[in-house]
Amino acid sequence: MNDKVIITAALAGAETTRAQNAAVPYTPEEFAEEARKARDSGASVVHIHVRDPDTGAPTRDLKKIVITIQAVRERCPDLIINMSTAIVTSGDREIRINPILAVRPPMASLNTNSMNFALVDWRTGRVIAETVFQNPFSMIVAFNNQMREVGIKPEFELYDMGGLFNVLLLRKQGIFAEPMHFQMVFGTAGGVPYHPSIFSRLLSLLPAGSTYSVCGVGPNQFRANMTAVLNGGHMRVGLEDNVRMPDGNQARGSWEQVEWAVRVARLAGREVATCGDAERILGLRNPSVGGKR
Repeated sequence: MNDKVIITAALAGAETTRAQNAAVPYTPEEFAEEARKARDSGASVVHIHVRDPDTGAPTRDLKKIVITIQAVRERCPDLIINMSTAIVTSGDREIRINPILAVRPPMASLNTNSMNFALVDWRTGRVIAETVFQNPFSMIVAFNNQMREVGIKPEFELYDMGGLFNVLLLRKQGIFAEPMHFQMVFGTAGGVPYHPSIFSRLLSLLPAGSTYSVCGVGPNQFRANMTAVLNGGHMRVGLEDNVRMPDGNQARGSWEQVEWAVRVARLAGREVATCGDAERILGLRNPSVGGKR
């Protein structure tokens, strides 16, 4: 087990809005300040879906994306930036990968399977809005190869068991830089909920030497992270995944959930990783955010 725990703060996501929590960042300045607070609270990585600063909607505008990432870099030059390739859920590859190649963060998400993706009323099971999140084999291979060419480490997002088996199948081609890094995602409608047996099975199938983190939607967040920290994994928290704290109160920001994660890590007898620690653990080829250390 690695004694140091990497804590990632997912600051906004594609769905969470200020109607759900007023602390969700929209503008470059707000992203930069939330990133600083998360780092100061113990995060070494921030996961970013850039928003339109005027409307708060997810944006595919490359200029707006670059401005926001640059604002975070300037405020937190040591913080590791992990960008999302889920800018849209369609199969439009250029929209999804071009911002990553333009900005070249140290890490970026690489989704592992096509799946139903929905907003639901969990009490009744009623689907409020839905789409199909398209991630065919050819896209996984293409995105991986493009990231590898410029030194970006993929974070393989596992929404269910099928995503992991897709990666294990493609791994036979020898195309993935190893050791690999995975993120177990629990609680997405269309994916698997958190359960200790599901976590255990995913963990048992990860390639030897891999690192992994977990995240969970809503109440899945805290249970999954507590399991991970006891089993050598890393933790992701933040308003992308959950707008509340374990007591049900609104989180004052992703940074407050980071503070919770730090307490859990220490209770488990593990040290919280610095940005430099996280770079070494993850084996990042790029400097933290392209700046000097």
